[in-house]
Amino acid sequence: MNKTLLAEFTAREGAQDEVARLLGEYALKVREEEGNLAFDVYTKTSHPRAYWIFEVYRDEEAFQAHLKAPYGGPFNAELTPLIEEDASVLTFLDPVR
Repeated sequence: MNKTLLAEFTAREGAQDEVARLLGEYALKVREEEGNLAFDVYTKTSHPRAYWIFEVYRDEEAFQAHLKAPYGGPFNAELTPLIEEDASVLTFLDPVR
């Protein structure tokens, strides 16, 4: 079964361009992962500092491989001081059948 999640965070005032740059670079790497099916970055139209990243992985194993990727730690270390939250807020999703 696919592993689907939504990561949410808010860029600090003045950090939006840097956050967008980091996400763009990170997205290119994540999308190359064998088990990644989607990594789509969105902002809220009425609040462009609010980010949502919709992620889908083939299965739990692919998600765990994503978490262990060598570029994840450096990405999060660069992102954390640029966002209002302590870390991305993750919401795991299940399909409605």
